[in-house]
Amino acid sequence: MRILIVGAGAVGGYFGGRLQEKGADVTFLVREGRKKQLEETGLVIESVHGNLSLNPNMILSGEEAGTFDLIIVSTKAYHLQGAIESFRKYAGEETVILPLLNGISHFETLAAEFGEDRVIGGLCFIETTLDAAGKIIQTSSKHDLVFGERSGERTERILKIEDTFSGAKVGYRLSDDINQDVWNKYLFISAMSGITTLMRAPIGPIREEPSGRAVIAELLQEIVTVMKRAGAQFPENAEMLQMKQIDSLGFSMKTSMQRDMEKLSRVEADHLHGYLLNIAHKEQIPVPALEAVYANLKIYEQLLK
Repeated sequence: MRILIVGAGAVGGYFGGRLQEKGADVTFLVREGRKKQLEETGLVIESVHGNLSLNPNMILSGEEAGTFDLIIVSTKAYHLQGAIESFRKYAGEETVILPLLNGISHFETLAAEFGEDRVIGGLCFIETTLDAAGKIIQTSSKHDLVFGERSGERTERILKIEDTFSGAKVGYRLSDDINQDVWNKYLFISAMSGITTLMRAPIGPIREEPSGRAVIAELLQEIVTVMKRAGAQFPENAEMLQMKQIDSLGFSMKTSMQRDMEKLSRVEADHLHGYLLNIAHKEQIPVPALEAVYANLKIYEQLLK
């Protein structure tokens, strides 16, 4: 199976590196600056699951490389359209596209560009970042990738993808209900990124402050209500289960959006919280905590300009 990883950043570089480590046929689609950097240093991963250094196979957008069987997309949402243009020529009629973005609206974008049948569901759980030298630093016990057909079927192609991940030094799971898995991750990441960016703090101090914990609970309740209206199905105790997961996190845990803000980088405000807020406004659902989260992020974006 020929695999194209769109980008060689913190997420794509990690999972692509682990696939190449096990001997998979992996190519990274990168920009010129990243290509030059990787030619000088190699792809270097420092991980709690074992370090890795390798020479990646790379192409620049537009170079001839044929089509690929699997394209893994792990860009930020605000880079998605540009990423689509960069890999379009490498997507053949049988190519499967596996997005690892947070949120849900990117599935509509990819399906509109390539067709519903060519886009499968995917998500990942990992804490990873690029340092100033371009090294991938992976710090979480979880380094999991979940994927599946959005129809829930166990097709021949999805079993081939499962076989491709087999033996790689990552946690991987073929899901029979990837749509619900995506909604569950969306619920968790929108609440976590929302509260940590709003409070400008790791999760530990927020949840230990009674008023902070109350805001987390309110935000979870609002997001669950909006997502249910959008078609997601959650158990009656969804908020309690999410709070239990939040309580299990390390005291100093920060979300990737919070880290982006600390680095004065762009954030996915519209893709994550704005998408939910639009549904809430349309359905006339009061969401004061979500409004505060979104306002905080948009004000940050204005000051960033």
